[in-house]
Amino acid sequence: MALLTPGVIFLTRSAVSLLFPCSIMVAVRYSLSHHFDIHVPMPVLVATIVIVLPCVAYARYGLVQMHQRRRAAALGARIASPLAGKWPANLDHLAALVKSAEGGYPAEFVWRYIEDYGTVHDINILWESEIWTYEPEHIKIILSSEFPNYVKGSTFGAATQSVLGTGVFNSDGDMWKFHRSMTRPFFSRDRVGDFNIFERHADVAIKHMKDRLRAGYAVDIQDLVSRFALDSASEFLFGKNVDSLADPLPYPYYAKDEHPIQTSPADAFARAFADAQFFVSRRSMYGWMWPLGEIFEDKTKKPMEIVNAFLEPIIADAIKKQQSASVPMEKTTEVMEGETLLDHLVKLTTDRVILKDEVLNILIAGRDTITATMTFMTYLLSQHPDVLARVRAEVLENVGPSAVPTYDNIRNMKYLRAVINETLRLFPAVPFDVRQSVNEAVWPSPDPTKKPVYIPANTSTVYCAFVLHRRTDLWGPDANEFDPDRFLDYRKKYLITNPFIFVPFNAGPRICLGQQFAYNEMSFMMIRLLQNFSTITLDVDAQSPETRPPASWATATGRKGLEKVWPKAHLTLFAHGGVWLKMSGAV
Repeated sequence: MALLTPGVIFLTRSAVSLLFPCSIMVAVRYSLSHHFDIHVPMPVLVATIVIVLPCVAYARYGLVQMHQRRRAAALGARIASPLAGKWPANLDHLAALVKSAEGGYPAEFVWRYIEDYGTVHDINILWESEIWTYEPEHIKIILSSEFPNYVKGSTFGAATQSVLGTGVFNSDGDMWKFHRSMTRPFFSRDRVGDFNIFERHADVAIKHMKDRLRAGYAVDIQDLVSRFALDSASEFLFGKNVDSLADPLPYPYYAKDEHPIQTSPADAFARAFADAQFFVSRRSMYGWMWPLGEIFEDKTKKPMEIVNAFLEPIIADAIKKQQSASVPMEKTTEVMEGETLLDHLVKLTTDRVILKDEVLNILIAGRDTITATMTFMTYLLSQHPDVLARVRAEVLENVGPSAVPTYDNIRNMKYLRAVINETLRLFPAVPFDVRQSVNEAVWPSPDPTKKPVYIPANTSTVYCAFVLHRRTDLWGPDANEFDPDRFLDYRKKYLITNPFIFVPFNAGPRICLGQQFAYNEMSFMMIRLLQNFSTITLDVDAQSPETRPPASWATATGRKGLEKVWPKAHLTLFAHGGVWLKMSGAV
């Protein structure tokens, strides 16, 4: 079974699909030889196969394109503008995309595509249509008004199956509804308004920060918040804290020789978690050909072995507890007092695969959304001391210098909510999202002088919140600036009149169930930070040189020219090399 890598499976299936045309050509050679005394040498036959098969494939692609143009015309529409590459199959665009993902700014290539092809276009790499849009009207169609026609689909599912399995983020139809129905009751207001878990882990995190800061070292806020989020999420989900905050915090680059890196099971889990997501994101980039990069190994296998080794004993214990209960727990969607999400799920199913996939999907959401948003929010506050002073004043006015924030405190803090939203606008935790059309469809044209856009059946559609949230025609000329007041002053008219210009938590039937939970957790942690620290300063020297933004960025336009940290993305957004901060005590 170890030999059945994604690449081997892909090649085997491809060989089977090629067997029929090759058999026909062999049969033709046999017939010419035995019935017409025409002998075709084997090298000629092989050369013919090598030449003919790509020609047949290209001809088939041409016929598909012709059919789509005819269907579009019949519906009074047009096909999405395809990228025109210099190399066959738009391989030059693929190379640029990969280069940008590894050494550039997120989605920077998209702005050139928008300028050349408009706000909806067909990437069309490796002869596979993939329609990208940055139009709120199209996003509304995908996520809400025509939701049943846009599923996660087989393309996304194949690339992410080894990590996400059949969890809620990777499933469709009845399986998606089943996962959704299992988890929905757990995110009721009384559950998401219970801050006891946040309080325990926030206190531990801040103690570690103070210890490290007193020693004169900067703290990687991304690492710290990731630990806080992981410990909080694991206790919320499993009733078992992984205790990642018990591990020593990393030291800055300039102190690495004095303090060697230490690892632990919790640290290994977090790293494997990130590695698995990285490999999945790279698969999606290479489209249908991604298995060819994994002929000798499934690149997600090793990190997922670490992740599964961590999760499976927890799930086994929950199942054992359910099965050994003197009075079996009733299969009900009602959440009992003191029940964790895993306790709740095992009442509904004891299928280990379903349970593991679901808790892993929720764990990704619970950790990565909080980590990304808190990381970039503290970074932005370090660059905008006026915003920091104002939001801290709101904290002190509403909560005080040491009191534990309550649900009502958080609900009444409008400026803090605006700071979070403005961070989510500029740095959405999920910068790209993918759907696949079930049936053919027609989207309205962004240009009223042109025909609507035709969407073929079974076509991948991608919307990019990272770009959508920064469009100056949708958010105003200052869209690249960090200004939380845009969610409070006259500029909020942009959002009120067009709510689908802001989709950090998805929308429609798949809207994030944990949205309010995430807002509460981020608000709670930020309040605790601002109660304890009055200034936040970015320490660029603490970061490893190769993870700092390249010097060439300084002359770039837009936010790229402003950044002092390096945003990157796998399934979710993160800061390359972390965000190293120094903070001073409250006054």
